[in-house]
Amino acid sequence: MDQRVSLITLGTRDMDRLAAFYEALGWVRVDSPDGVVAFDLIGQTLGLYPLQALADEIGLPVGDLGHGATTLGHNVPNKEDVAPLLARAEAAGAKILKPSQDVFWGGHHGYFSDPEGHIWEVAHNPFSPLGPKGEFQWNGAA
Repeated sequence: MDQRVSLITLGTRDMDRLAAFYEALGWVRVDSPDGVVAFDLIGQTLGLYPLQALADEIGLPVGDLGHGATTLGHNVPNKEDVAPLLARAEAAGAKILKPSQDVFWGGHHGYFSDPEGHIWEVAHNPFSPLGPKGEFQWNGAA
């Protein structure tokens, strides 16, 4: 298995509401089959899929899909970019879980949950500068 993630799928109870939230953050949908909303990212795609359909496809009850044990990270190039992005997410309907603040290891971050509870970290990591296309690489470029 190649060391990469191709598609992140978020199960959603209200596709229109969650799609509108990500669009309010400035993301643009790409063409996709009916029943799927997709946003191309840098080297990946974020997909929104009806929660019950996701459970049915996997063969599990919705209650067995898990709750909040995963966070999604979005890194920004500068410390000063964290707070405005959290504010934009809040204006779009997010709940701020942790406001923008310095971290003991030298970075700066905050957390929000989208309208359906998916948790995002917005962070600046001075030890992992973003690449020329905005791509994240742990400990910077090799």
